[in-house]
Amino acid sequence: QVQAVESGGGLVQTGDSLRLACAASGSASRSYNMAWFRQAPGKEREFVAALTWTGKTHYADSVKGRFTISKDNAKNTGLQMNSLKPEDTAIYYCAARGPYLADISVSADAYKHWGQGDQVTVSS
Repeated sequence: QVQAVESGGGLVQTGDSLRLACAASGSASRSYNMAWFRQAPGKEREFVAALTWTGKTHYADSVKGRFTISKDNAKNTGLQMNSLKPEDTAIYYCAARGPYLADISVSADAYKHWGQGDQVTVSS
């Protein structure tokens, strides 16, 4: 099965940049679609960005133009976060679904594999 571990979170100030990494295990991850979700206290899990195994990307309107999802290497799926705002504060989760799916999903229910989450805090 596909396993994922997030890293790179931390405490930053408004306007700073941060890069998260999702380390995936298992050879099947090469054919899986990857995504980032986030969840703030008292709120439901929110879609952030997705990347299909074929290279198609999709972003939530709230992060479009500021965040970039990419496959950094065979193991890692990165999320580059620029111009961070306090409203970006949340626990960020890496998720995977597949294999061999061409479509993008923004629904958390569509993803079967999840990381443990990594806290990102943006202070003002």
